[in-house]
Amino acid sequence: MLFKELRDHLSQKEMTLIVGPRQAGKTTLMLLLRNYLDKKGERTVFLNLDIESDNRFFTSQLNLVKKIELEIGRDKGYVFVDEIQRKENAGLFLKGLYDMNLPYKFILSGSGSMELKEKIHESLVGRKRVFELSTLSFEEFFNFKTDYKYETKPQDFFSLDRERTTTFLNEYLNFGGYPRVVLEHSAQEKRNIMSEIYQSYLEKDITYLLRVEKTAAFSDLVRAMAGQAGNLTNFSELSSIVGISTKTVKDYLWYLEKTFILHKITPYFRNLKKEISKSPVYYFHDLGLRNYAAGVFGNVETSRDIGFVFQNFLFNFLTEKVESPSKISFWRTKDKAEVDFVISSATEIIPIEVKHTALKKPKITRGLRSFIEKHQPKRAFLVNLTLKETLNLDGTVIYFRPFYEIGDLGIP
Repeated sequence: MLFKELRDHLSQKEMTLIVGPRQAGKTTLMLLLRNYLDKKGERTVFLNLDIESDNRFFTSQLNLVKKIELEIGRDKGYVFVDEIQRKENAGLFLKGLYDMNLPYKFILSGSGSMELKEKIHESLVGRKRVFELSTLSFEEFFNFKTDYKYETKPQDFFSLDRERTTTFLNEYLNFGGYPRVVLEHSAQEKRNIMSEIYQSYLEKDITYLLRVEKTAAFSDLVRAMAGQAGNLTNFSELSSIVGISTKTVKDYLWYLEKTFILHKITPYFRNLKKEISKSPVYYFHDLGLRNYAAGVFGNVETSRDIGFVFQNFLFNFLTEKVESPSKISFWRTKDKAEVDFVISSATEIIPIEVKHTALKKPKITRGLRSFIEKHQPKRAFLVNLTLKETLNLDGTVIYFRPFYEIGDLGIP
């Protein structure tokens, strides 16, 4: 899907900017685009700022233009630049290139660093379109694992072959969607690759790009967040656990958002006196990295927090399906009634409760019942592993659905 969007954008003058987690496949995607263009007979050049021999051409715009002209001439062409965040003041540098009105289309990629997410965005207003690449979704993982045999009918597979569906789900909940991790067969090799990805992130994105000096404290914070994914965040408690100030905790969490490690969601509320509105909840972009940081990589089904991992899985699933301006929130009250997710749009609110259980019969949770009483939504969902039923409570239709059916139920 993203390849098609990128391919369609090649005809636009604005720069194409691909951002996402380290080793999520950005370089591979760019090489596929270049191959597509090469087959069409287009002129292309590929430069990587991680390579010293390429990096030296970025000392000035003029120097880079001379290099491009040498490689593909002065007519129409396509310039691929990988790891653009390595360039100091990349946003201003790219703005200058764009304003030179060159005959070249620029396709750029880089890790989701603070440099990319802020300075480049500010400098390139109206001059770029950003495409975010995540690690493999469960759907992409499933299609790869089944050689794309069921790409057009995954629901049929899931409902008919429950055993293999459970196997695929457990593998994904354990190891996540980093392409290199998915490609490895043994659990030990998957662990080695994840260790390398995690260390590379700390050494390159955090130490080099974000100028974070206390990488040990930063790593401790990642581990602490892995242990509480899906719970309310207590900044003071995290400060005490990690040994850094509350302000630094908040700064580091912001870095983790900007580098595609964590998602932050805020509470849904109408009554400020009754509902908690200050503490956010964080989820991990990739379950494998979360499990690695928590020390349960490959063994998550035996851990106490399998329910939270499944909840994180559903959150990631929902972020793929829910489009702006609809918003994903959570709901908690001071008397501890809670709903995992609330989808709010201009026309309705939809509460979603998540249970990592093969339910045998419908059972409405206290939190979901409380939300329905307070807000009277038209519909609600209770996502589980297997049960498919429908109930009506005070005018609200409650859908009990297996996780794999949520994407087809018209959630805005």
